[in-house]
Parts: sequence; structure tokens; C-alpha cells
Amino acid sequence: MKTDSTSELNFFVVLARKASLSATAREFNITPPAATKRLAQMEQRLGVRLVNRTTRTLSLTSEGEIYLAHATQILADIREMENQLGNHRAAPKGLLRVNATLGFGRTTIAPIISAYAQHFPEVEVQLQLTDRPINLVEEAFDLGIRFGELPDTRLNARKIMSNQRFLCASPAYLKKAGEPRTPADLSMHSCILHRQNDDAHGIWRLQKGRKTEPVKVSGNLSSNDGDVVLNWALDGHGILMRSEWDVAKYLQSGRLRIVLADYKLMPADLHVFYPNRSNLPAKVRSFIDFLIGELNSR
Repeated sequence: MKTDSTSELNFFVVLARKASLSATAREFNITPPAATKRLAQMEQRLGVRLVNRTTRTLSLTSEGEIYLAHATQILADIREMENQLGNHRAAPKGLLRVNATLGFGRTTIAPIISAYAQHFPEVEVQLQLTDRPINLVEEAFDLGIRFGELPDTRLNARKIMSNQRFLCASPAYLKKAGEPRTPADLSMHSCILHRQNDDAHGIWRLQKGRKTEPVKVSGNLSSNDGDVVLNWALDGHGILMRSEWDVAKYLQSGRLRIVLADYKLMPADLHVFYPNRSNLPAKVRSFIDFLIGELNSR
């Protein structure tokens, strides 16, 4: 019989569960005297009594309770480690259900899934695009991909990309309406509103230093589609709040200009989130790694 630390932990956990040296001996296919000797050697090495023994009963001492608690946790950690290593060896396969936002899902996630499918042909990917986050657990999705704050703090999440938000407008609009100098000036401008999730409609929060200033804005145009509101801003209809990912090329070309550059907005970092589980299946882990690699290469 092995005498390494792990086998000692296993021996004691079984002994505590069965509360019998003879039953423990049968579990390990050894004689009762050998089990008694094993326990005595453990107690001698540790310098404490782990169990109280009579001819009929066996109970743990306070030191034995402490040993059992740690032994149980250590063995659970070892099993978790082995499971994770096994998953790393496993080939990704099976059904993978992904949820993402409408515009970003269509223009960016769908092409990445196309490339992923070439590398992992045994994974069947279902992509659903929705205006708002869904309950991953209730609707049986493996993961979601979203900008901004997480829809549920109980979910695990991995940040994929930092992404600032800006207020921006076309040069034509700013020439016609003037450029706002303070957040309060926004109330006198036509603002294009992107209706998302359950956010307070028409409230923009601008931060400078430690002070955050909520501003009520309004305008004649609003939509729940990010591409639609971006095109309206490009057409000169007003000031838009949009993320760096969406407007970077238009800022670089000059078709849009940042306004109130001294103020910061809540970031729209990109996250992949998934139900709270300690051991991700190979299909989920491989997709997340592939997604990050593809986005970082762009």
C-alpha cells in the first residue's frame, strides 16, 4: 500500500466516512491490523491523536476534524486540477451556443465563427444575435459577448478588449450648430440616441476628475441599432455617443470629430461571459482563446 501524502489523505477521509477501521480496511483491500497500524503511523508522524477509539465506536478528535476538513479540500483541488488537464487534452466538439449583440455580432463575431469552424469542424456553433443580453442559464447558452457593463454579476467574465466611449459629430453638424464647450451645452444640441438594454433613455454621464455630471439630452432621431445611429451622425444629424471600436476609422478620416474631449464616459469594454463554472468545456475554452486571438490580430 502506498504511503504518500495523497494516499494518507484518502485513507483518512474514508475512515472518517465509514467510522470503522475494519470497513476502511475492506475498502483498501488490507487487513484490519494493517489499517490500525496505518492510522497509528499517521498519528505518530503528526504528533496528535486523530480519532477516539473504543471496541465498538470510532469518532474524530478536534484535531481529526481539522485534518478531515483540509484533506477533503486538498483532494477536491487535486481532482479539479486533473479534470482541467483532461479538458486541455480533449478535442473541442459538440454544440456551442453563442449570444452576441446585433451589429457587432453580424460584422465581427460571425466572420470569426466562420474561421473558428474551419479549425474545429467537430464543434457545431449556433449564433444568436439579440438587442439585449439574455439569461444564459435559462436559455442554455454557453457564452455571451457584450460591450459595456456585465448583464449579471453572478456570471464569470473575461475582458477581451478595452474600449472607450466618445461623444462625436460630423464637421458639417458642428459648423452649423456650433461645438459644445460644457456638458450643459448638450441640452441645446440635437443628440442622436442609441437605445440599449434598460439604460435610462437620454441620460449621458460625463466625468471630469472625480465629478460625474449626468446630462439629459434629446433629439429627433433614436434607434436600437448601432449602425443606424452611426450613419445618422455621419449624415450630420447631431451628436452621438459611440465606442472607439465603432468610430475609430471615422475619427481618423475626419468624417467625425470628438466633442467635449476633456470629459470621460463610461467605458464600453468588450467581455465574453459564461455561467459560473469552475471547469470550462474544451469547446468553450477553445472558442474564447480563438476569439481573443482573432480580435488582437486586427
